[in-house]
Amino acid sequence: MYLKHFDLREAPFSLTPDTSFFFACSSYQEALNTLLVAARNGEGFIKITGEVGSGKTLLCRKFLSALNQGRQSTTLIGTQDHSVAAAPAARFITAYIPNPYLEPRALLLALVEEFRLPVGKDADQHQLLKALTGTLLECARNGLRVLVCLDEAQAMPLESIEVLRLLTNLETEKRKLLQVVLFGQPELDEHLSHHSVRQLRQRISFQYNLKGLRNDELDRYLRHRLAVAGFFGETLFTRNAVAKLHRITGGTPRLVNIVAHKALMLAFSEGLQQVSVKHIRDAAADTPEVHRDWQPWGIAAMAATLASLGAAWVALQ
Repeated sequence: MYLKHFDLREAPFSLTPDTSFFFACSSYQEALNTLLVAARNGEGFIKITGEVGSGKTLLCRKFLSALNQGRQSTTLIGTQDHSVAAAPAARFITAYIPNPYLEPRALLLALVEEFRLPVGKDADQHQLLKALTGTLLECARNGLRVLVCLDEAQAMPLESIEVLRLLTNLETEKRKLLQVVLFGQPELDEHLSHHSVRQLRQRISFQYNLKGLRNDELDRYLRHRLAVAGFFGETLFTRNAVAKLHRITGGTPRLVNIVAHKALMLAFSEGLQQVSVKHIRDAAADTPEVHRDWQPWGIAAMAATLASLGAAWVALQ
């Protein structure tokens, strides 16, 4: 709605985890470095935790794209005899499970589908394990590494976690045949403290807790996303607006994006070319989970603005 007004090519503060908008702040870069080092060292389990909205999914996608950067992408193709055809130039074969709230058999079936193995959906748990084990051994013979990323891992049932641990028991003299990266909210630590998964807990050799944007990083974050979206000017946010934005969001990327997007809408509705403290305050009034240091009348201001913009949009259509 405001793209033409600010000379933008696309929305700069979308909530979708688009890796082209990845901003390497200190926390993100440290987490990415930890992931790459751990993966290339052949570690079995790696854990990344972070609060809701801290950018774990975006980090996961960036990690997967960086893992084979400069190498040919590899896809597992199962044949009739369960062998694997793979491009020799690739080093890592990866699978991504966005929602691991799956019982053991369903999790194994999801992995089989990710690796495109010729196993029927009616296969039992033993057959699924056998197919996956054969694939891991075949990949090791071909010099390929297999890595699985599980997002929202705090939702994974303990029984499914144990199945993953059993899969990672396979190893050569040098390294594990399967590496697993767990991305989850802080509740993941509580989940893994259960006595029944103590063996897995001991195998987590690398871990990192993702933090929000620091106060001195937020301005660069906003400029980066605006530039990626096609903005060529200096900035759309005043210095005081940036300070206010950090104070009310705590630097949490998702909250920053939500409030920044609404603030741009407010500035556009007033025909202004910059976002002020008032726009940030009014945008925050309409946003749950932010620190409540705004005035109550901000809710009415934001609601009235959205209503008028909506009416204008309908009229335009």
